Amino acid sequence: MTPIQQLTELDWQIRCSESRMPPEYIVRTKFTDKTANGLTKAIVKWINLNGYQAERISTSGRWVDNSKVVTDVLGNQKKIGSGKYIKGSGTKGSADISATIKGKSIKIEVKIGKDKQSEAQIEYQKAIERAGGIYFIAKDFTSFYHFYTTLVE
Repeated sequence: MTPIQQLTELDWQIRCSESRMPPEYIVRTKFTDKTANGLTKAIVKWINLNGYQAERISTSGRWVDNSKVVTDVLGNQKKIGSGKYIKGSGTKGSADISATIKGKSIKIEVKIGKDKQSEAQIEYQKAIERAGGIYFIAKDFTSFYHFYTTLVE
C-alpha cells in the first residue's frame, strides 16, 4: 500500500470509528499529491490524524473590494468603483505548513514539479535551522512519509 493509500485508509478508519453510520456508507476521502494544494492538505491531515499538530500557513495578502452597486433612474444596476490588494502580514518566505511533532518545531515547504525555493524562502529556512527547528521540502507524499517516519522513530 502506498503512503497516500495509507492516508486514505487511516482517515476512513478514524471517520468510521467516530460515526454512528455503518462503514459501508462512509465515503473515502480522495487525497492527491499531484498539486501543491492537494499535497499540502494530505500532509496536514496525516500529521493531525497521527496525534500531532499541523496547520497550513497563508502569507498571501487579500483583495479588498471597494466597489458598490448603483441603480440608475431606469432601474438598471451597475457596479462602480474598484478594489485593492493588501499585502499579507506574515513573514516573507514562510513555509506552507507549520507543525509540532514530538515537541519539535517543523516547517514544511511544498514544491511540485519544477517549482523552486525563492531567495526569501531560502533565508527563512536558514533562520529556522539556526534556531534549532527542522525544515523539510516536500515534493510528493511519499518523500514526506519517509521524512515523517524517520522523525517519529
